Amino acid sequence: MSDPAREMLRRAVPSPRRLLPAVLFGIGSAGSSIVLLACSAWLIARAAEQPPVLYLSVAIVGVRAFALGRSVFRYLERLSGHDASFRQLAMIRANVFERMLPIAPDGIAATRRGDLLDRFVSDVDELQNVPLRAVQPLVSAAIVLVAAVVGMGFLAPESAIAVLICLAVGIGVALLVQQRALVHAERTTAPLRGDLQAAIVEHVQALDVLVAFDAAGAGRRRIDALGARYAAATRSRAAATGVAAAAMSAIGGFAVAASLAAAVPLLQGGRIDGPTFAVLCLVPLAIAEVATAVPLAASSLRLARASAARVASAVPDSVPAGIPIMPTSPAAPPSGGAPPMVELRGVQASWPALVNTDGTGSGLAGDDRGAALTGVDLAIAPGERLLVRGGSGAGKTTLAHVLVRFLDYEGSYRLGGVEASTLDPADVRAIVGLVEQRPWLFDEDVRQNLIFARATATDDELLEVLERVGLREWVDERGGLDARVGERGALVSGGQAQRLALARAMLARFPVLVLDEPTASVDPARADALLRDLTDAASRSGSSVVLISHAPVDPSLVDRVVTIEDGRLPAI
Repeated sequence: MSDPAREMLRRAVPSPRRLLPAVLFGIGSAGSSIVLLACSAWLIARAAEQPPVLYLSVAIVGVRAFALGRSVFRYLERLSGHDASFRQLAMIRANVFERMLPIAPDGIAATRRGDLLDRFVSDVDELQNVPLRAVQPLVSAAIVLVAAVVGMGFLAPESAIAVLICLAVGIGVALLVQQRALVHAERTTAPLRGDLQAAIVEHVQALDVLVAFDAAGAGRRRIDALGARYAAATRSRAAATGVAAAAMSAIGGFAVAASLAAAVPLLQGGRIDGPTFAVLCLVPLAIAEVATAVPLAASSLRLARASAARVASAVPDSVPAGIPIMPTSPAAPPSGGAPPMVELRGVQASWPALVNTDGTGSGLAGDDRGAALTGVDLAIAPGERLLVRGGSGAGKTTLAHVLVRFLDYEGSYRLGGVEASTLDPADVRAIVGLVEQRPWLFDEDVRQNLIFARATATDDELLEVLERVGLREWVDERGGLDARVGERGALVSGGQAQRLALARAMLARFPVLVLDEPTASVDPARADALLRDLTDAASRSGSSVVLISHAPVDPSLVDRVVTIEDGRLPAI
């Protein structure tokens, strides 16, 4: 069985065609550094002999050329490498999102929002270090190091062998020390960052409740404790990188000493001249500097592996039981825009038992997460307004999620005579729309919160639908469609959020509309007026309406009432 983390690391590496320019430019940059130092050493030593300037012109031009080339190649390496890496990260994020879509929202209920966001952003960002700090520098450095040692071998084989031994021992020691220092950091840094992100998001989202119950201080202390642990892990990571770099710098000194020890007899024997001796003295420093990329690449790869594992596990590999699966050959949805007949016969459904991303516990959450439907029989006629009553945990939300195919079912659920399980779930959701009890509003203006339901809608159409849900005057008072609604609708009331959500659903022209607890966030004194406006507006659009509520509802607003208890409905 393949390792998901290793597979994710492999996918983080761009194709050879995209990565090759960065590798070549890296070779040019590192090679220029070594040749620059060699030319400079030879030029200084040769100039001390005071030869005619003609004998120095080539070296002078070489010093200028390689000094400029080192910077130019370095810039081009960064440019091409980051371009290839960022393109690859975009593909990874798109893949994670595509894997998430078929099982959202109920299939990812186990993952905390902040932690999922951190995996989608920070952990994917960490994967850029695989090509940028591991693969490309390692390949470039390996080629340059081989070429440099071979070049030294042509000048003085003894010095080349001495430098090669120092490099091998030094890199081995640096990798060993780094591994010991990174054992804790590589396991904890990415998970701690995810826990910290999740704690901050949860604290901010629940801040009003925490302040009301005088629990905000405890939440901040928890965030501070996580922040301190994450800072300690980050310092350990930085210390390991610094130790490796220091070790390689020390190895550079040892390599110079070894090269000198091997070159002195050659100089004394007349086998090499003074300028060549100067080259053999200084080039090992540049070689050691290039070799520093090896332990840094190993460090980056080890740390990226933890993020790769988190990205790979952000979405389950297989669709959890209880989540709909796309049919191999989806059937055609009911034709026409009129509301279809909705028929449920012997429907059973339950929430998927999910495992948290840390491998423990259940991912169940919410009022109805433990509820299940058992043998539900229900028929909803075209254009009918149906009220589904029941207490908390009775199965109302389970029924709503079955109707929009967020949850799978057993039995028969037919839309216009077509079995829903044979349809593409997206086709079902184009027919049956859901307005949840806590509708999601984006931190944008009113226009942007409506127009994604129908991208071709004009401002006049938006204002018309706002008029139908009773928000036209409110929008005009706030300056029109450019009025902001705040993060998650912080600048609007619960009733206004429900009306905006209904306006959005009406723009989408759902033939069947499910309103799940639309007055849950509304003052009881205004609940009846809101329900009347919502049901009237939905009815005028010609949609069938399924109103789910545990609170009393005026019987005149609906055509029929059914009561759900313990996941059961009375037989038709």
